[in-house]
Amino acid sequence: MMSDSLNKLSGSTVAITGGAGFIGSTLARRLLERDDIEVVLFDNLHRDAVTQSDLLDHPNIRLVQGDVRDEAAIAGALDGAQYILHMASIAGVDTVMNNPVLTMDVSLQGTINVLKVAQRMCERGDDIRRVVDFSTSEVFGRYAFRVTEGDATLLGAVGEARWTYAVSKLATEHLCWNYHKQYGMKSVSIRPFNIYGPNQVGTGAIHHFIRRALAGKPLTIHNDGSQIRSWCYIDDIIDGLMLVL
Repeated sequence: MMSDSLNKLSGSTVAITGGAGFIGSTLARRLLERDDIEVVLFDNLHRDAVTQSDLLDHPNIRLVQGDVRDEAAIAGALDGAQYILHMASIAGVDTVMNNPVLTMDVSLQGTINVLKVAQRMCERGDDIRRVVDFSTSEVFGRYAFRVTEGDATLLGAVGEARWTYAVSKLATEHLCWNYHKQYGMKSVSIRPFNIYGPNQVGTGAIHHFIRRALAGKPLTIHNDGSQIRSWCYIDDIIDGLMLVL
């Protein structure tokens, strides 16, 4: 039985940056349960969960390969969309620490491009119903226990490498909020916690632990092991995203 939130998206086009990844591709499958929803996936295929699957065989899906730092490419991919989900970013502790400048560049420039393009679409009369920005639970700091969206964010000293990702994501939240405040854009930022589940690609901790355990290898834990995490199963974040849309 189709959910009410899915039925409310009937007849629309949903564009997802970073859409070929774990969360984006799973969301696409949910959206395609209705045969009158079009889905556009924009991705550089660095973390690819779609090209070896049957997802691209669906007639209502289109993959556009590109970089979110390319404004013209973003404009082409988002053209005609009513819903825009901006998921594209550099992720994974090791990847972020090894590529701190790229991490911030993709997050900041990519979000600026998406918002600028969406705003131009609004100004020309396009029906932009929602722009969703993926932030992160990392903005709450190292010990995010029972936090809510109203709780204060907490970032560490500039010299700590782990905050590179969080500070760039917090900046994108302010960008989205200010596009709403100044232009009335229907934007919202969400702060996903640690997502895991089937078809995960990349270096998420549970994914990493399970793969190494099955191979009989030791598990690597960053820092001193005192940090805590809240795990969110993929189906639950997809349910949440449908309600946000």
